[in-house]
Amino acid sequence: MTKTYLIGYITVTNSEGYAEYQKQVPKTISDFGGRYLVRGGTSTQIEGESNGGRNVVLEFPNREQAEAWYHSKEYQAIIHHRQNNSTGNLILVDGYSPPDTN
Repeated sequence: MTKTYLIGYITVTNSEGYAEYQKQVPKTISDFGGRYLVRGGTSTQIEGESNGGRNVVLEFPNREQAEAWYHSKEYQAIIHHRQNNSTGNLILVDGYSPPDTN
């Protein structure tokens, strides 16, 4: 079973309001087996146009866990803190699993 990654490109429009989301979201992620690989940090745009000033990459054990997290009552209870205080895009991407050569 391949891992699934949530990739977010976020532009924070109200840092005070967004701070509440940042405070609450880590527990919801870990409760579904997810973990941060990227959370903000310095980035350099090397091609194309930027999709946001803040980049996030989450790793989940599989797509089912990632979707269960996103649709969970715990995450849905705080999602408004992100949506009301930022703009951006979120995508789910399945990880690469090389073919078995045995």
